Amino acid sequence: MNRLSVSLPGLELKNPIMPASGCFGFGREYANLYDLSLLGSIMIKATTFETRLGNPTPRVAETSSGMLNAIGLQNPGLQKVLTEELPFLAQYDIPIIANVAGTLTEDYVEVAKHISAAPNVHALELNISCPNVKCGGITFGTDPVVAAELTAAVKEVSSVPVYVKLSPNVTDITTIAKAVEEAGADGITMINTLLGMRVDERTGKPVLANKTGGLSGPSVKPVAIRMVYEVRQAVSIPIIGMGGVASTQDVIDFMSVGADAVAVGTANFVDPFICPTIIEELPDYLDALGVAHISELVGRAHR
Repeated sequence: MNRLSVSLPGLELKNPIMPASGCFGFGREYANLYDLSLLGSIMIKATTFETRLGNPTPRVAETSSGMLNAIGLQNPGLQKVLTEELPFLAQYDIPIIANVAGTLTEDYVEVAKHISAAPNVHALELNISCPNVKCGGITFGTDPVVAAELTAAVKEVSSVPVYVKLSPNVTDITTIAKAVEEAGADGITMINTLLGMRVDERTGKPVLANKTGGLSGPSVKPVAIRMVYEVRQAVSIPIIGMGGVASTQDVIDFMSVGADAVAVGTANFVDPFICPTIIEELPDYLDALGVAHISELVGRAHR
């Protein structure tokens, strides 16, 4: 028996661990370090219809409590992802979750229609939560009506299940979660980064060229845990939890509050082997907890 297997819409995962979109690119660099087939899945870098160069530099800054980034959805564009990046990943035994982004609804729809037809893409992650672009991203994710309309439009053209990535930068994340569930979302991924800023101690000016950026790392975990707990109570569709995951205990915590699987983000930059390390450690954690299968952990906090 595979004690770590997880079954989600469109995704039969050998384990619940996957790198989060934006922190793993398209896997090429990490493939030089370990076999990507060890992972449960990969959430690939956000893909837009056209090539995007991203925001001006500097666009990454460390803080005493995490990392700020304002990449701005840099990516090679749909055609290059279809003809180069996804075929590269096809050599690995792993279902891909393709992160879809855009400026207008039509952009999302066009990318979703084509990328969902790729043979190794088993699900989409609808990016309505990027805080670092002026158009698209979070502008879709802070209004429940707009979020629902976009979800429904993408669902109509996608040939694989659609997961919607939620932003923590809202007053009530459960309102957005319920809206996308009612619009047909097959699952939710959460949370994206928290909007933050760092100033240069010498000049007093923002360090990032974009002025603000998304805060990630261990400091956001308590916020993410609280939000997954709240959303688990509000919706019945699966949740892939993320936000400050850096250890096996973090995975246990996210699943306990209701996540069905867990994505690892910033920790990949600190330790590129963090995902396979967590996967290797999980069975011993299950033994210590007296758990036969990892699914028994999901939602313990609600019982």
